[in-house]
Amino acid sequence: MTFLGVDIGTSGVKALLIDPDGKPLGEASAAAVEPVRPQPGWSEQNPADWWTAMLGAIDKLGHTHPAELAGVKAIGLSGHMHGAVLLDRDDQVLRPCILWNDGRSAAECLELEQALPNLREIAGNIAMPGFTAPKIAWVRKHEPEVFGRIAKVLLPKAYVRLLLTGEHVEDMSDAAGTLWLDVARRDWSDELLAVTGLTRQHMPRLVEGSAVSAQLKPEFAARWGMNGPVLVAGGAGDNAGAACGIGAIRPGEGFVSLGTSGVLFVSNDRFQPNTQGAVHAFCHAVPDTWHQMGVILSATDSLNWLSRVTGQQPAALAGAAQANFSGPGEAIFLPYLSGERTPHNNAAARGAFVGLSQSTEPAQLAQAVMEGVSFAMRDCQRVLADAGTRINRLLAVGGGSRSRLWLTMLATNLDMEISLPEDGDFGGALGAARLALCAAQDADPQAVMTMPPIQTVIAPDKSLSGAYADQYARYRALYPAIEEARQ
Repeated sequence: MTFLGVDIGTSGVKALLIDPDGKPLGEASAAAVEPVRPQPGWSEQNPADWWTAMLGAIDKLGHTHPAELAGVKAIGLSGHMHGAVLLDRDDQVLRPCILWNDGRSAAECLELEQALPNLREIAGNIAMPGFTAPKIAWVRKHEPEVFGRIAKVLLPKAYVRLLLTGEHVEDMSDAAGTLWLDVARRDWSDELLAVTGLTRQHMPRLVEGSAVSAQLKPEFAARWGMNGPVLVAGGAGDNAGAACGIGAIRPGEGFVSLGTSGVLFVSNDRFQPNTQGAVHAFCHAVPDTWHQMGVILSATDSLNWLSRVTGQQPAALAGAAQANFSGPGEAIFLPYLSGERTPHNNAAARGAFVGLSQSTEPAQLAQAVMEGVSFAMRDCQRVLADAGTRINRLLAVGGGSRSRLWLTMLATNLDMEISLPEDGDFGGALGAARLALCAAQDADPQAVMTMPPIQTVIAPDKSLSGAYADQYARYRALYPAIEEARQ
């Protein structure tokens, strides 16, 4: 008996097999065609690309681990959030999916909040261009012929589930990122739907992430040699899926993710919004649990940008910063290359270097980028605290966590220890597989979703605390000053 987790990303799909004890047995991945940007600030992708990549990843497992794949009893899905997959009455895709990092709907966000003054109270979140509902408001205004043909709106992983099972179903954690969910009640809101011209009939059925959502179509079970009925769990949005993979489902447990975007995530036992600070307050993927996130849009993507500008690889830049580090530098970087969510909620915000001189080298620029991302995470921690949230334990995930210097910067700025797990995949694919195990065996998520063994614990560098506090104060002063100058 085995369980399969599938993590659907914009750059590719990863599939992971686990045994009944949660031990990974094998994994495979397949790349997807990269998103396109038809206009500045836009980001779109063909949903068929996720499907092709998912089939490729699972087919690879069929070649490398045929017996384990044949033993699959349940599948879990995690996926990138907020994307708008628009389907007609025949479940045909009407246009490319508008992705999470698309900023075209800023005007529609304002219009939605003006049309429904209690929107934030119901949704527990600010209307941001990244969410799904403003994207539909944009389509309604700018592509009325497409809007008029919409029969269903699905998130990316729900679209993949539809092709796997024939069912329109979504889990609570992903649904919370649409701006159509009454997050406290864990149900669609008729008021939020109506303000975008939709009804419950346009929405998928809701289930908890650890519950059964549907059954795999027989033709796919046959394709992968699976015997008997194969269940499909509700699954999770990507960040909730990562939390399930790393075991952050109990109150106060969290993680800091240094991926393309950056996330400071903490689990809660109740709904705790802070819309004033642009905190994301969502349902978790397990019942009776919620979570909060501070989200920044350009974490390692900021270092990737510097790599393109300098012609040096990101790892080389991070290594040079480590080798030359002697404390906070003169240069300060604002990582708002794609706008920003927490705490500014400003899709039009732009990045900046301040404090450059003739002696500034790529190593100093890299250090400033890493510090700027750390300060942005400190911003997230500040507004989470404003909501009354306390983080008791923090683990590090994402590609940026391979840099010891970056983790030390984070630990010092957040003034708390950060645990680095032993080598292994603790991301969305493992979380999805764990949710599949819970669905198939009616297992308690608290018992299944344990934290991994820890490789090392990064402590704050107290000798740098004062200098970073001063630098952070300068960092915070720069955003309003630059925004005022841009007006």
